[in-house]
Amino acid sequence: MAKDDKFKVLAVVMRSSMKRDKNGRYYWDLGVMDSDGIIDGKAWSNAQWWDRRAEPEQIKEPAEYDAFKDLVGKTVGLVGQVSEFRGQQQYNFNAVSLMNQATFPPHRHVQRSPVPEETLEREFLGLVDECDGPVREFLRFAFFKKNLWEEFSVCPAAVSHHHAYVGGLLEHTVAVARTAKGIAEAGILGGYKADLSVTIAGALLHDLGKLDAYRLTPVPVMTVAGTFHDHIAIGYGKFESLAREFGLEERLFMALGHIIVSHHGCREYGSPVLPATPEAMAVSAADEIDFRLFCWKNAVEQMEEGREISDYNHSAQRRFWRQESPNGA
Repeated sequence: MAKDDKFKVLAVVMRSSMKRDKNGRYYWDLGVMDSDGIIDGKAWSNAQWWDRRAEPEQIKEPAEYDAFKDLVGKTVGLVGQVSEFRGQQQYNFNAVSLMNQATFPPHRHVQRSPVPEETLEREFLGLVDECDGPVREFLRFAFFKKNLWEEFSVCPAAVSHHHAYVGGLLEHTVAVARTAKGIAEAGILGGYKADLSVTIAGALLHDLGKLDAYRLTPVPVMTVAGTFHDHIAIGYGKFESLAREFGLEERLFMALGHIIVSHHGCREYGSPVLPATPEAMAVSAADEIDFRLFCWKNAVEQMEEGREISDYNHSAQRRFWRQESPNGA
């Protein structure tokens, strides 16, 4: 949407924070999700707040009305307009309506992976089948015999940075495995020794900890464990437990465990060690490129027609360029 565009949307609240402006008036920072994505906006002191759950519908004072103090996970109707502040787009919510949750169930108004779950599951299973015997059997044990699949297939990959929607973790994991496999195959052709089975398996397991780091309410939120332990530590612990129960041989345990703890690529991004094997470097690089490509796609999709340079993307720490095909195709 462009500056001055008006909008009307049904969405689910991800976060709500009451603040005061410089004049002491209340306003609200709201993060909401609809089927198309996440919107961060502000409801200023002059916004109207409606309780539309039952007749008669009533305008309420949000700072004093209990129903508006716990909006996270609830469906709301929003009427607003796009403005600009310090060169960045800003969404202003002029009216906020608490909807009847039975009539407008939250799970119907959240974003889902654009890739069909059946397509992702088919590719995931194909990647598992490409692995050698013990690695393949461990993956089948971890994801299917231990019943992780149902949760894994719907879990988000994040709360806001990338793939922060239902099925996002599966979509991201398949993309990382696909890319890491390609990197490892290119390395093998270049004379580098890389184990394709370990590379693929490490990619499929690298974000295992996100199963306990995030949950759906139905919007993605971070758990206490995710906040204070982080998905890398959680994932290694989960992997270690599964590997010991399965009886995974020590060589594979060390190789796969190293990929999990090193996949963020550097200590300042949360990995306690740096990638030190071809397989770990392939997975780390694939994880990074999928994240950055997602940020690019998300940024350019929000740009109005004719615009080439995106707003500053804080997740990727850059502006993105939407250009015509460089070769004119």
